[in-house]
Amino acid sequence: MLQTISLRDFVIVDQLELDFASGFTVLTGETGAGKSILLDALSLVLGERADSSQIREGSNRAEISALFRIDAELIQSFGQWLDAQGFPVEDNGQSLLLKRTIESNGRSRAFINGSVATLTQLREAGDQLVDIHGQHAHQLLLKGGAQRELLDRHAGLLPLATEVAQAFKTLNDSRRRLEQAENAGQDVERERERLQWQLEELTELAPQEGEWINIQSEHARLANGAKLIGGCQEAIDILSDADNSLESSLSKVCGNISALAEHDQALSGISESLESAQIQLDEAIHGLNRYLQKIDLDPARLEQVEERMQALHSTSKKYRTEVEALPTLLLETTERLEALTASQNMDALREKVKQEEAAYLKLAKQLSQKRSKAATDLGQLVTDAMQNLSMAGGRLEIALSPLQEGGSHGLEQIEFLVAGHAGSTPRSLAKVASGGELARISLAISVITSKASFTPTLIFDEVDAGIGGAVAETVGKLLHQLGQSHQILCVTHLPQVAAQGNHHLKVSKSQSGDKTVSQVQSLGRTERVEEVARMLGGATITDTTRRHARELLEQD
Repeated sequence: MLQTISLRDFVIVDQLELDFASGFTVLTGETGAGKSILLDALSLVLGERADSSQIREGSNRAEISALFRIDAELIQSFGQWLDAQGFPVEDNGQSLLLKRTIESNGRSRAFINGSVATLTQLREAGDQLVDIHGQHAHQLLLKGGAQRELLDRHAGLLPLATEVAQAFKTLNDSRRRLEQAENAGQDVERERERLQWQLEELTELAPQEGEWINIQSEHARLANGAKLIGGCQEAIDILSDADNSLESSLSKVCGNISALAEHDQALSGISESLESAQIQLDEAIHGLNRYLQKIDLDPARLEQVEERMQALHSTSKKYRTEVEALPTLLLETTERLEALTASQNMDALREKVKQEEAAYLKLAKQLSQKRSKAATDLGQLVTDAMQNLSMAGGRLEIALSPLQEGGSHGLEQIEFLVAGHAGSTPRSLAKVASGGELARISLAISVITSKASFTPTLIFDEVDAGIGGAVAETVGKLLHQLGQSHQILCVTHLPQVAAQGNHHLKVSKSQSGDKTVSQVQSLGRTERVEEVARMLGGATITDTTRRHARELLEQD
């Protein structure tokens, strides 16, 4: 669950640290006070895209951090996710710290337990911890894709739906390859012949990895063999063989300085340096002699090397590639020819399509069967909830209409149908539901589907818009009941909902110099009465509204 959120220089918040508790927490305040700022900040720390306009005016950077306490049943799986992503585990896996910074230049950075993270990783972490139901969720409910995903999510079918989508993609790819092979005709045959001829030539040449560098080095040695021998021999003559060789001269100097050093210790260091030089000179002379013993002038080998270099260079020029890339070209040509040959094997391609069709249908039929049962169950649950939301006699049906060819989402199209009152025929939700009815149905679905959710924290952002009176009280009780199994945060403008909260946070704004600043206050019993009274009666609070507020709170 969400334990603490901290904000610095975010929109109109200069600095705020807010603790949350389990159960049902309501956030209220006047319009424009900044109730949704907290949810915007939380969305950012859960991976939403940032904008430099979210930095408080006059500041260079905004910071948001959220500390979560990981529920016992999630510690193992979440710890495995952290380990797989390379993040440290804090507090034996019981705590998770997410952080986001936004710079004035538009750049932002993300952190998980102090380590740099990507937005994708933030979103993956957030998906396991928080589920946000926005105030426009009922508009999304009008879209077929959202209805399908909602049903699958409620029934735990998203993994199976993903398998079906992947199987359909694989099938489509094979179908496309078969169609291309059937339409390719002589063009493909000519390409196959060209690759075959190219492969034969490259195979005969047999270029090796690293060969070009080695052969260039060998050619340089063979081509300059006479110069190498002559130069090394001349060096040996000067160093050791001549009458006044460097070796004999240095030996004489070493002896003289060594004798003088017996009379003056100041020459000892120089004597040692000369002895070291004599040793190094002796090693150089031995090295040159060994080199001359091994070097071989082989005109025949030089001719072979030059022929090989010419063959490699000509082939690289012919195929417009670097000589060093010829081994890679040989491998690529082999793979392309094998793939092209396989793609022209019509019988094999047709058999592959047949097998993948069977695999897709098997998965899709499993999904259809499970969706059918889930549609009946969810439809009945929402229908029951509608009776308490001023829609007595109304019902929701979830229709599964078969698709002739099937598709990436399965073998059926999913559509929510609603009957607003008893005796009416269910019709498309988009066509028959009014704005208020749509909001109530959406709220009922959100609450019902959330009961089965493993996500510990659920946030409702003004999802109660468009309702009031007894319906609002029912909504508050539904959320209060949901708070017994989840942490619930709800931004609301309805006093009936606010009165049902276990905890109450009031958001307000004030002037600090020439700037507007938003603040959040945790309300006690007395403050709650005043806030609920304000929500009931507006700016003027009377004894009557206070009494009504107390009555609402006492019903909790």
